[in-house]
Amino acid sequence: MTKLHELFEQQGQSPWIDNLKRGYLTSGQLADLVGQGIRGVTSNPTIFQKAMADSADYDDQFNSLVERERKTVEHAYWDMVADDISDALAVLRPVYDTSEGRDGFVSLEVAPSLAPDTEGTIQAARNLHERIAEPNLFVKIPATEPGIPAIKQMIAEGRNINVTLIFSLERYDAVIEAYLSGLETFGGDLSQVTSVASFFVSRVDTEVDRRLETIGTDEALALRGKAAVAQAKLAYQLFLERFSGARWEALEQRGARVQRPLWASTSTKNPEYDDLLYVTNLIGDNSVNTMPDKTIDAFLDHGVVERTIDKDVEGAKAVWDGLAEAGVEMHDVSRQIEDEGVSAFAKSFDELIQVLNDKADELTQ
Repeated sequence: MTKLHELFEQQGQSPWIDNLKRGYLTSGQLADLVGQGIRGVTSNPTIFQKAMADSADYDDQFNSLVERERKTVEHAYWDMVADDISDALAVLRPVYDTSEGRDGFVSLEVAPSLAPDTEGTIQAARNLHERIAEPNLFVKIPATEPGIPAIKQMIAEGRNINVTLIFSLERYDAVIEAYLSGLETFGGDLSQVTSVASFFVSRVDTEVDRRLETIGTDEALALRGKAAVAQAKLAYQLFLERFSGARWEALEQRGARVQRPLWASTSTKNPEYDDLLYVTNLIGDNSVNTMPDKTIDAFLDHGVVERTIDKDVEGAKAVWDGLAEAGVEMHDVSRQIEDEGVSAFAKSFDELIQVLNDKADELTQ
């Protein structure tokens, strides 16, 4: 038994991997990770950009799609992604079955250009669920303002959704409301509807620390590296609050599952901070932590398995109040990093399509 197994069996938190590439599938590495205790997979446009641009693993299929089948570059991209996701779903399906649909999911994101487009997001999410018709597929929808009604609609249709790019408590509350309202609308078996809410963590500290250093007072500098964990702890308190009481109990009686908070962007960006800052401080029941490879290796090597998510909640509130007193406007922070997150995924997607276009041009020469 590894520490990843202990994380789930002792503390009820599911460790997922925040990476997917074809080599993981062809080499059996993903299956090995599942054997070590990984219970799910997340992907995004940046992950696929690195996978396809930095290796030759996709070249034969791409050449066949473009040259023989005369697919457009973008259609070829989605065909290759769909194959990777389908193969990963097969690897994780035993986890899905043995957990009765709690884990074993693989997440695929709608095109990042759809972030401001509610109807386009709804149609794209539907299409992905219908194209890859497996019960352990999560379609990722960003928690932008236009994304919130799309999330509600997908849940109301009984579709499994990973809500991504959450950066603020206010937006997280809106995501929970979209989930609850969607469940109340759905007329089918609520036990078949599953969702996670992906709260991005390390990017919060990156931006908040920059602002604290600009302010420069001793009080401000003392708060560096504390905002992200504090906000996540407060988010977990919001999760406990919203998934309790009469409204939730009525849904639970119909078979509904809680929408688990998922801690994403959990690699430590600042080398001065603990390499497991966003893992060991956020352990709690009914939650997920999706980690990149190096963070998984670090946790297996020296991670500590103990419940921490609701440890010193008063301290988290004090940090939150201290940020406001220091002059950090968290509403503005969340708006900025949401815009940056959407832009970063769009940039990765555009860069990858350009790389694939260049490869297609080489085929015709």
